Amino acid sequence: MSVFHLGLIINPLAGLGGPAGLKGSDGVAAEALARGAEPRAAERTRVALELLLPLRDRLAFLTFPGPMGGDLLAEMGFSHRLLGELQGAQTRAEDTRNAVQALQAEGVALLLFAGGDGTARDVCAVAREGQAVLGIPAGVKIQSGVYAVSPRAAGELTRRLVEGGLVRLGNAEVRDIDETALRAGRIAARWYGELSVPQESGFVQQVKQGGVESEELVLSEIAAWLEDSWQQDVRYVFGPGSTLHGLAQNLGLQTTLLGVDVIENGRVLALDVTEAQLFELVEGQQAMLLVTAIGGQGHILGRGNQQVSPRVVRAIGLDNLRVVATKRKLATLDGRPLLVDSGEAALDDSFADVARVWAGYKEELLYPLSTL
Repeated sequence: MSVFHLGLIINPLAGLGGPAGLKGSDGVAAEALARGAEPRAAERTRVALELLLPLRDRLAFLTFPGPMGGDLLAEMGFSHRLLGELQGAQTRAEDTRNAVQALQAEGVALLLFAGGDGTARDVCAVAREGQAVLGIPAGVKIQSGVYAVSPRAAGELTRRLVEGGLVRLGNAEVRDIDETALRAGRIAARWYGELSVPQESGFVQQVKQGGVESEELVLSEIAAWLEDSWQQDVRYVFGPGSTLHGLAQNLGLQTTLLGVDVIENGRVLALDVTEAQLFELVEGQQAMLLVTAIGGQGHILGRGNQQVSPRVVRAIGLDNLRVVATKRKLATLDGRPLLVDSGEAALDDSFADVARVWAGYKEELLYPLSTL
């Protein structure tokens, strides 16, 4: 039986800035840790690799030591060989680039990496043309099209490859946002190149649409509906994004474009909250969670709104979650479902097959929802 050689790179700092309300993790890992953020990249990688456990006799991993992959593979019982060594207590972008070069020199059939757009940039900077790679989403902002739609989707797609399934390989864009501009409320995305990625419909995400969509008429209609139906003493959580920011503006409220804000009785109760602050505000309280879909991708949880953690969602209740999206925005999905990637498989599995979408004045749609 032939052995399938997989490379694995985990950026252990990926995603730290999301729950801490820092809009990203580049250069702020220490601050995020000080705010109580916990590393999540290894656990998201574990979710992907769990689908490969039945095939571990056919797999041979190559990876870097410690938190970059060695620890997790040893814990899960996968056969693996360590390459290189870490240069410090915390990993750096240079470690990722060195790992990519070492792994592809060994001729891995597929290089799995866990992180966000910053990690994808580092991979793209040194990956050879044609080297097959696949991202396991673990970052805060994921604009690039080189990531699976969820960790489980990454595992499923890899499983298909190992079992000899026909999986098309194509080029996908690597994009990243300037986090300094992002924290100042400006969106400035840049193209960094392309990577060769296994491409199967429904498994690999689309590149996020750039720009700020403006559909003032529709948002003003939804605002009028919401203003007519505010529930007294209910805390409304507004997720990030131009759609909900525009909705708030139509309600005469000053919210943050890229943060998570809380409204109560028609007034701003808290701005740009962290995950811990948000949980404290909604635990034991009546609350409503409003999120929007990322244009062209469809994610409603797990992309740029990690402050809305699994415990926050449970405290609010799935019945109190609504998606706010115009019909034009839904049309950019080309029939693909809305996506949930909360970071906890049990919670993802508890979502219904459809989401309730506010799309106009007293206009609520049902739209397909998937967790894969």
